[in-house]
Amino acid sequence: MKSLLAISVLALIIPSLLHAGEAIFSDPFTGGDKVPERRAMRGDWQIEGGVASVTQDDELYKKYKDHGPILFYDLPTTNATFHYAVKPAGCKSVVFTLNAEAGHVFRFVSAAAGTNFRAFPPEGEEKSIATGRETEWVLPENEWTSVKVLIEGSRATVTMGDHPSVEVEHASYDRAKTNFSIGFAYGSLSVKDVRVTTE
Repeated sequence: MKSLLAISVLALIIPSLLHAGEAIFSDPFTGGDKVPERRAMRGDWQIEGGVASVTQDDELYKKYKDHGPILFYDLPTTNATFHYAVKPAGCKSVVFTLNAEAGHVFRFVSAAAGTNFRAFPPEGEEKSIATGRETEWVLPENEWTSVKVLIEGSRATVTMGDHPSVEVEHASYDRAKTNFSIGFAYGSLSVKDVRVTTE
């Protein structure tokens, strides 16, 4: 009887485990693969061997009104988990953004003074609102740092490197997103392990 109960419990648990964290997108970063969701912009991105790398071009930076190189991913989501790793060299800032059909939704900026989190309410309200700040969250130079961003309704849970996860909340986070991006200003940046899961 006990073994039958155990089998019944496993039958209920295993399917949910198999679907937990299911990948809905990943970027292999190999030179020969075309990734329709990816737009590598504002620089001469080198994509090979599982890594995308670029150095800021100062002329392009001025042309794009002080916006540096960026990787855009056109991938509609609402609740999802975004994973990636970055290796900065001489960057003044590294930025992750989730965008809606019109405007930004969620963003955090990592710089020498730490990492700031912001919300962007729909048009008609304030342009952006600070939702958190982590002064210890500074990306190390020339080292890979993994990042994980979990969006669940109005809550964003972010993990960076070995730091404990941080939660920030705002009602505007609970909107449909059309794309996400990883960008930076000054220096060089390498990006790898970009994937999105249902976790």
